[in-house]
Amino acid sequence: MQRNLYLTTTPVEEAGKIYFEALREDIRPRPEIIRVTDALGRITAEAVYAKYSSPLYNSAAMDGIAVVSSRTDWASEASPVLLRPGRDYITVDTGDPVRKPYDAVIMAEDLQETPDGMLIRASAPAWQHVRPIGEDMISGEMILTRNHQIRPIDIGVLLSGGVTEISVFRHPRVGIIPTGTEIIEPDKEPGEGEIIESNSRMFEAMIRENGGIPKRYDIVRDDRDAIKESVKKALEENDIVIVNAGSSAGTEDYTVHILREIGEVFIHGVAMKPGKPVILARAGRKPVVGIPGYPVSAYLAMINFVCPLLGAYSGRKPSTDRIIQAVLTRRLVSSLKHREYVRVRVGRVGGRYVCAPLARGAGAAMSMVRADGFCIIPQEKEGYEAGETVSVSLFRTEEEMDKTLVCIGSHDLLLDIISDLMAGEPEGIRLSSTHIGSLGGLMALCRNEAHITPSHLLDEKTGIYNESYIRSMFPGEKMVLVKAVKRIQGLIVAADNPLGITGIEDLTRVRFVNRQRGAGTRVLLDYKLSQAGIPKEKVDGYDAEATTHMAVAAQVASGEADCGMGVYSAAHAMGLGFIPVGEEEYDFVLRRSSLDMPEVQCFLRLLESGDFRRKLEELGGYSLNSPVEIRNI
Repeated sequence: MQRNLYLTTTPVEEAGKIYFEALREDIRPRPEIIRVTDALGRITAEAVYAKYSSPLYNSAAMDGIAVVSSRTDWASEASPVLLRPGRDYITVDTGDPVRKPYDAVIMAEDLQETPDGMLIRASAPAWQHVRPIGEDMISGEMILTRNHQIRPIDIGVLLSGGVTEISVFRHPRVGIIPTGTEIIEPDKEPGEGEIIESNSRMFEAMIRENGGIPKRYDIVRDDRDAIKESVKKALEENDIVIVNAGSSAGTEDYTVHILREIGEVFIHGVAMKPGKPVILARAGRKPVVGIPGYPVSAYLAMINFVCPLLGAYSGRKPSTDRIIQAVLTRRLVSSLKHREYVRVRVGRVGGRYVCAPLARGAGAAMSMVRADGFCIIPQEKEGYEAGETVSVSLFRTEEEMDKTLVCIGSHDLLLDIISDLMAGEPEGIRLSSTHIGSLGGLMALCRNEAHITPSHLLDEKTGIYNESYIRSMFPGEKMVLVKAVKRIQGLIVAADNPLGITGIEDLTRVRFVNRQRGAGTRVLLDYKLSQAGIPKEKVDGYDAEATTHMAVAAQVASGEADCGMGVYSAAHAMGLGFIPVGEEEYDFVLRRSSLDMPEVQCFLRLLESGDFRRKLEELGGYSLNSPVEIRNI
């Protein structure tokens, strides 16, 4: 099979414009009649008018008595008036009709009951506490305009006006075809070379969220005829068809050839990163979109091309992105070949928003879960420098960002525990944790880009953790060191330790995976290597870097490395062996002025909590200071 090479890519806006212009006559919304009680979230296809007035009659707005207002004119505190039942008033409850000659209601709280009737001490003007016919709506009055998204209150008002059925735009039906010989269903255990298929389920949720009805088909192997038959079947049964994977330039990427054969391909290749190999096509007068297989690429293709299609069919207006300005914590380099979507975490520090970039790979789906938004690098820019102000398209609300404790520095599993405990607190505070190593975290704190930094930097001369670094990097500033946790560092090895690794001296004979520069674990390793008289050059893999303890453990578990330096909890979590090297102090650094922040107070309170202690014990390899020490530096 010949590779499917596309030599140029089309800018995102231009691709969308070309595609929607070509489909203009094919994707008009179509109306249908449904019950009002089923109409929540739907878009009205035409104006809706009241069948009945509301209320249908003059009605009592209060419990009490209906009176002839003129017979109450002389009532006052000094001169009460006695009203007699049947002649001067009748008893009514809220909603009861008020018929002539009665034209006002006196509520029960303003009445004094006597054996002869009701004593009143204030006059009742005409129409007091009476809802006149049509006060809320008049028969024939317009209740809703066309193109209105129906809310719960709308449903109540429509029913009050006698409207039980309504014309709305039909939900488009979307066929989803996952392709790939290597992909398997999530309920099966993957073997080597197999990938769990998850994109289609993400598509289903996005389609429902945007007013569509998804229909997911069985996985189709990489066979041209099989994919072609599946696409033709989906076209018969749906308004839109999505073909996932097979849109790139591999020898088994058949989608674009099939679509050229049975329809028209308008765009193949979009200047977007991730997500370049998008196919925008039509077959049988229906849109067909070929979407890349990497999860983040797939998500961006859905957002940019499929969601607008759903809006065109269902009548929904595109949602307006929440855009904020934020200070970038790390340099971002990009290419002039495409628009790049960089996932970021966001928080407010020192009265301004800051954003920390996350993993940029097209397959890094967890970065989408962790992200608060996208920093979009335009196609005409080569990136941004650290400290530069950038635009961020938020997934979350600004209120959530304002209640975020920004934590940048050393990685540890205990940060996930605190994040989860915070999520259960009533204050609605979030922990945004980005792992760039202890030194990188202190530099971010120095630039006022974080509230708090986890750090475990050992001073080789004194054997004291963190203090000398703080004094050097924050001269003259009032800083605080929160000493809460000690943890066991060591060598993470394969289960049962088949290579018989016993300590640092064995690193000269095995394949090693290191932590990134600036990580406290790497500083500790260098210290131990120096003590053992081992040159760094003698360690096979010293320059192979992993950004977290769990990433080190994953390298060992997969067999890509024989061992790596990390904490006991990471080895324990992945069922690996562990050779202790020593206990170290894992501290939290912040400015003294930040101590009174509600977010910091919540963090400190949780460090002392029984829930936190119990979960640390479950992880293993930690000891907790009690009480937590807050040391001024």
